[in-house]
This record gives sequence, C-alpha cells and structure tokens, in this order.
Amino acid sequence: MTQIKNEPQTHDIGIGGMTCASCVARVEKALKKVPGVLSATVNLATESARIEVALDEVTNARLRRAVRDAGYEPRTPEAQADVGRDSPWAGFMPVGVGLLLTTPLVLPMLAELWGQHWMLPAWLQFALATPVQFVLGARFYKAGWHALKELTGNMDLLVSLGTTAGWVLSVWLWLTAHEGHAPHLYFEGSAVVITLVMLGKWLETRAKRQTTEAIRALHALRPDKAHCLGEDGEVDVPVDEILLGDRIVVRPGERFPLDGVLVEGQTQVDESMLTGEPLPVAKAPGAALTGGSINGEGRVLMRVTAVGHETVLSHIIRLVEDAQAAKAPIQRLVDKVAEVFVPVVLLIALFTLGAWMVVGADFETALVHAVAVLVIACPCALGLATPVAIMAGTGVAAKHGILIKDVQALELAHRVQTVAFDKTGTLTVGQPRLLAHVPAPGHDAVSALALAARVQSGSEHPLARAVVNAAERQGLAGPAAQDLQAVPGKGVLAKLDGRQLMLGSLRWLQEEGLDIGVWQPDIEALQAQGASLSALAERTHNGLHALLLMGFGDEPKVGAAQALSALRERGLKLVMISGDNQAAAEAMARRLGLRPEASEVLADVLPGDKSAQVQQLRTNGQVVAMVGDGVNDAPALAAADVGMAMGNGTDVAMHAAGITLMRGDVALVGAALDISARTVAKIRQNLFWAFAYNVAGIPLAALGYLNPMMAGAAMALSSVSVMANALLLKRWAPGLFRTKTRKAPAIPPR
Repeated sequence: MTQIKNEPQTHDIGIGGMTCASCVARVEKALKKVPGVLSATVNLATESARIEVALDEVTNARLRRAVRDAGYEPRTPEAQADVGRDSPWAGFMPVGVGLLLTTPLVLPMLAELWGQHWMLPAWLQFALATPVQFVLGARFYKAGWHALKELTGNMDLLVSLGTTAGWVLSVWLWLTAHEGHAPHLYFEGSAVVITLVMLGKWLETRAKRQTTEAIRALHALRPDKAHCLGEDGEVDVPVDEILLGDRIVVRPGERFPLDGVLVEGQTQVDESMLTGEPLPVAKAPGAALTGGSINGEGRVLMRVTAVGHETVLSHIIRLVEDAQAAKAPIQRLVDKVAEVFVPVVLLIALFTLGAWMVVGADFETALVHAVAVLVIACPCALGLATPVAIMAGTGVAAKHGILIKDVQALELAHRVQTVAFDKTGTLTVGQPRLLAHVPAPGHDAVSALALAARVQSGSEHPLARAVVNAAERQGLAGPAAQDLQAVPGKGVLAKLDGRQLMLGSLRWLQEEGLDIGVWQPDIEALQAQGASLSALAERTHNGLHALLLMGFGDEPKVGAAQALSALRERGLKLVMISGDNQAAAEAMARRLGLRPEASEVLADVLPGDKSAQVQQLRTNGQVVAMVGDGVNDAPALAAADVGMAMGNGTDVAMHAAGITLMRGDVALVGAALDISARTVAKIRQNLFWAFAYNVAGIPLAALGYLNPMMAGAAMALSSVSVMANALLLKRWAPGLFRTKTRKAPAIPPR
C-alpha cells in the first residue's frame, strides 16, 4: 500500500491587538504549539500571520482559536482588507476622548511655566483620570493579563503596570493626606501616558495604511465587471464569473479584466502599473493581454486565457504579499531580543525601586522612577523596525516593475559584488535572425534551407524560429519532420522522407563525426561578425555528411551598454555567460561594452553548465547575482546568492528567482540593487533608533531624569519615528538615488 504524502498548506490570518515585538513572539509560539503546524511567521506591520501546516485536519478555525486563546483577535480576510480602506480618522474617537479628559490635568503643569501655581481639586483629578485609566485603558489590562498568564511580557503589560502604579499611588496619597494638606498627585502622569500611547498607536496605524498602499493599488487594478460577449450580445458579468475561453469586449480607456489574447481590433495598451514602462505597447490580433492594464483608443475583443489566481496580476499580488509577510533574517535577532526584553525591563524597574529606597528616597519618589522605566521601555518600535521598512521597500519596488519574492534576496542584494548575465534575451533582444546560410559543396542552398526549416518547424527555440521565418520569406514550405528527438543544449535528431538528419551546434556535430572543414573560411568570417553558428547534417551508412551551415545574429538591447557601464561604476564585477563560441560571444560582449580580456566573458557554456559557472564565481568569495530569462536559466538563478529573472510575469520567470524584473530593461538590475541598499539602510536606521530610545531612555528614567509623562511621550515618538523613517522609501525611484558600492576584489582570470 502506497502512502500518499500531502503537500504542506498555507493559511493567512489577520490578527488584531498586537502592539510590540513580544506580542509577535507570543502569537508565533501559540501557533507553533498546534499539532501539524510546520512554521508560523507573524508580521507586526501587516498584523497578519502566515502558517504552513502539514496535516489536513489543521483547519483555519483551529489556528484562529489558537490566536484567540493567546489573547488576540483573529480577523477574516475581508475584515483585514477593510482595515486598509478605513477613513484616515478611523479609530480616533478613543484618542480624542483621552485628549479631552487629559488636557485639564496637564494645564496646571503648563501654567507653572508662566509662574502660575494652581492645582485641580483631588476629586476632579480622580474623576478625569479614572475613565482614562480603566475605560480607555481596558485594552492594556486585557492584553497584559493574557501575557501574564503565559508568563511572558509585552508593551501592554508594561503600560498597565506603570500607569496602575501611578494611579494607585495617587489615590493612596489623596486618601491618607492630612486635613488642609494638598499632596502632589500623579493622576496626570498615568492619564497622559495612556493617552500618548493610544495616540502613538493611532498614528502608527495611519502610517501602516501607507505602507500597504502598493497591495491595495494592485487590487484596485481589477475591474468588478466585464462586458462578456454571448449569444445575446454584450452582457455585464462579474469578473469572478468569467470562464476560460469567454470573449470579452473592452472599450477605450477601460482596464482589461483578465489575461487573454486579442481577437479583434488594434490598440495601444498602458502596462505601466505592471511593468513600470511608461510607454504604451501596440497590440494586434494574437497579442497577449494582461489583466489590469489599460486599453488605449480602440474597442477590442479578447478571449480569456487565465482567470482567478492564475492571472499575472494575481501572481504579482501574491509575490508582493509573500515578501511583505516574510521575516527577514535580521528580524530573527530582534525576535530573540524581544523574548527576554520585557522580563529584563521588569527586573530593572524593581531594581530602580529598591535602589532609590536604599539611597534614602521615599517610596513615592522611588515608585515614580520605576514607573518611568516601565513606560519608556515598551518594545513597540523594535517590532516595527524591520517589517515596515520591508513593506515600504517591496511596495515601491513593485510600483516600478521590480517584484521581490524573497526577502532574503532583498537583504542580500546590496552586498552583491559580481553580476553574471545570460546573453540571449537578457543582454540582447533575444530574437536572432538568420544572417547567412552556406550549403556544403554539391548541395543547393534553397533546398537545404527548406530541409532545415522542416526539421525546425515544430520547435519554439529562438534559433529554430529564425530558420523557419527565413524559409517562409523565401516561400519555402513543407510538412514538418517526424520522429523529432531533442538533445538538450545541443540540437535535434529527425527523420524526414527516410533520411536521418541532425541539426545543432558545430561542437556537437563534430563530436558525432562531422567534418566542418568544408566551411572553414565561412565559419571564420561569421565568427568574426559575432554570429552564432549551427549546421544541418545527414547520417548515412558512410557517416555524417554536411548539408548547410547557418549563422545567426542578435542585437543588444537598447540601453544595455549604458546600464552595464553604470553597474561597473558602482564597483561591480560583470560577467556574461553564453552558449556561443568564444569568438561570437566576445564580439557581442564588445558591443555591450564588456571586456573579454578581463575575464568578463564565459563562452561555450551549455545551459546545464551555467549553474556550475555561477558556483565557480561564488567560490572566489564573491556575492554573486545571476540575471537570466527565468526559463533556461533556472538552475543558475537558484545557484546564485541573488537570482534576478527578466520576464513578463510568467510563472517560470516569477518562481525561478528571488527578484523578478517585470520588463526586460537591464537598468532595472541596478535599480534592484539600489532599493535593496536603501531598504537595508532603513532597517538598520530603524533598529538603531529603536534600541537607542531604550538604551538611552531606561538609564535616564532610572536615574530620575524622566518622569512618566516624558517617558510616555518618548515611547510613542519612537514608534512614530520608525514608521515615518520607513515611509521615506516611498519617494524612491530608479535612477533617483546612487548608492556607492564598495569596490569588489577582482576575480582572477581562469
């Protein structure tokens, strides 16, 4: 009996109520305790969890129950989506009430700045502070209690302990005061701390909405309805009900609802929101259309080829969501710190209380300083530092046609020292044409070309299409060859009219016994032009006989040479990997501005050997990025430290590498490295400020230089400053910034 192993499943759950890095750690711990859960990653910035499970019985409901038992609110995808569409003032009511009740408590302190000494009656202070403490602050008690039950800590526990201590101390001083004596109370401190924390979290939530704009903008590209053409004419149908093969009318200015093929009409299509390319693309019948792009001036008819999660736009959204939900390697260190941070802070607060009493301070003074320590040490900024920068960086990158699937690639890309490029389709146009065809002595050029076209007519290889197109231009046509057998990386075997034919690279045919000496002058002339060569030969009982030599040429992509020059100026080592012979590869390299004499060209590399070449580059201690088309180069992309796939959003291109460049512009390679550097810089800045607030604030509070109100303001400011710093990434655009990369040591010539 064969046991069928089920593939792991992924669940996404929205989570409400998280406030700091400690909350993240507790939710992850609760989810990982569920039997069958393989991994759980919680993101504070997106307030969501991504859980991978191995067992079918691990239902979404069970995972949601685990979140609720941990003290947090599981949200449905619909509710989570609504969070981003809220009004900018959504959730401000509790903050506004807190400000209204707290302001009278703060006014006497402000009056002292102008020499006015007056104080609200104790009963009025109590009446104003108590609703703030126990009604508006109820959320802190609830979350803090759940943390205490789990023998862990979080921001809510620190806030609730600190403010409650201040409130209780004030009540005790009020009730035990001698008649006629007005004691100094701390109601205003507790109320201000709660209000400031709430204000900080509200500002934080507003900033989070801006970091998720990229996802919301992508979702907004999908129309709700489509004009479906049926037997009764045009009928408006919800996009979710459209089926494969349906014919849809798209009017001028409308968005294409789904992926498809243009059937009737001609138009210009704006694909900038998918590729970042501002210029419209001309479309004629037979052209591929991408859902979400904008139709130009023509009314067109399309046939649907992909629906639901199979569309390019859905894949793009999934990639961006995956990147934003993932946890960067640097975040793991933050998580370890967060696990012990709150318990350490509680010990520091107790030590502060005892130390002040030991040096002779009264209990009131010692408690106030301990409360200040509890309040300023909240680790909310620590939990936000990394994810908000990643969300902002991946979002703005997607806007410009750079899809970052792997957060580890984003974190590593700025350290790249060597960039290896596939030639065909990456640095060149990728549409080679037949430059010359030379028959062997005793054979006719026309009939030999017709024979080659019949052998190649069933192949989609670029060189095969070039042969077929050249034959069609001469009016040569015939039935396709039978019994085709591909030899990966070398060529094809075919039987045609009883003849056994071989078509492929010269090196392969030579290995099989072909004498190419009859073409030697032609080979040298074509190689000098940088042409790629292949040949057609026939196997007989007397061996392998030459029939036709073919030379193919390609053109560099527009702007490729300038983009490579810009990468070199950043101190990067450049390498082109090609399957062409050495002479052809070097000729194209020089047209691109590469230097063969500096070991910047690796020629005669079979597709299967590209990954070995990338590994060789890495053995020299270099951090290597591989740039390819995402199809034939998949092993090499996987072998590199950072894989960049140039593609138009196809499945293979998206899944072959950590970064996908949505349009075939070599300049996007430098842009991807640049946004990586910018994002990592923001992560480091955020972590520095998050730690700096605590490293500087805790000693100041413990030594009595910060009262609880100032500590609360500093703590709220730390979260807001981290969010604001990350949002500066939204101003990034390719070419706007130039990040200097340290000079990489040259790779020694082989």
